[in-house]
Amino acid sequence: MGQGHSASAPQVILMGLDSAGKSTLLAKLLTGQVMETSPTIGFNVGTLNLDKKTSLTVWDVGGQKHMRPNWRLYLDDCQALIFVVDSSDQGRMAEAKGALKKILSEEKLRGVPVMVLANKKDLPNSMTIREVSTSLDLPSYTDRLWEIQACSALKGLGLQQAFTSVNKMIKRS
Repeated sequence: MGQGHSASAPQVILMGLDSAGKSTLLAKLLTGQVMETSPTIGFNVGTLNLDKKTSLTVWDVGGQKHMRPNWRLYLDDCQALIFVVDSSDQGRMAEAKGALKKILSEEKLRGVPVMVLANKKDLPNSMTIREVSTSLDLPSYTDRLWEIQACSALKGLGLQQAFTSVNKMIKRS
């Protein structure tokens, strides 16, 4: 018997609007490859091994508008929310802000830490971390741990650091 919970890694959920890059990001993390992805219907799930002792179970949930009401079905046992935004798409920041606010109002996510990933930072017109943070109104979330990091799912930049930070946030919360 011994360690009861070694089998179950902390659950983290990847959410964000459609086309933010969630599935590309998960595939890159799990396989090191960039894969052609199509819009996720339902979810993808994978186990990310951060080091020999630490792994996270990552749920990547479809972000199309008609799928978003289902987001709340994935919140049981969620220990961190990773919210992915396309930092090159200024036109949808208000929509992303609304989606984030809505999911964070769920009782099951009370006090759960949030990592915002400003994806697509490899694109020339991408917004800065500060601009994304302000657009999403992150400073207003004073009742939970949150961080924001820039990344590029295509280039694999910033992903490992981001998930290492998520693991630290889970330990602190």
